[in-house]
Amino acid sequence: MTDTTPLPLPAATEDDHYGEISVELLGDRREKLVVSGERIPTVTLVRAPEAEVDDHIVIGTRDPRHLTITVDGEAATITPAKGKLRRRSYRVDVVCAGTRYRLVPDSIPCSRLTRDGKRLGDFSSDGDRRVIAEWREDAGTVEPLDAAIGYALSAAFGTGGQPMWMMLVDAISTALPG
Repeated sequence: MTDTTPLPLPAATEDDHYGEISVELLGDRREKLVVSGERIPTVTLVRAPEAEVDDHIVIGTRDPRHLTITVDGEAATITPAKGKLRRRSYRVDVVCAGTRYRLVPDSIPCSRLTRDGKRLGDFSSDGDRRVIAEWREDAGTVEPLDAAIGYALSAAFGTGGQPMWMMLVDAISTALPG
């Protein structure tokens, strides 16, 4: 039987530097995320059909063996970390045309985007494909590729994370009786 559930409409965000940016989730199993805009390159993130799907992740997996990423049709490399206890374990790395990007949680709601180690801005997304970017004034020039990668990673994997001590307190309080 074919799933007739309609796919959600594209989520659109107005970016201070790059205007309207669209985030679309496509495919019968929502296995393809496309970020596009008039002034940014198109980033496409695809989950392999054989990947086990985690409903807590918009793109469905953090396994790099089951993810491909392209920027305007050119292949890039994506390496999400496993996502365990520490915030840093939720980082996602992308190498595109020799440039290294990293999105890593640094507070409960936000993640920071770096390009070759330099912080460009902070992103927040609740997993609804709507992304808010706050570019740092001291970052210098933010390129269209920077925005495209930041929006794609934030929409696909979400942003932010609890500190380890909060996770431990939650785990202990859940384990205690009554």
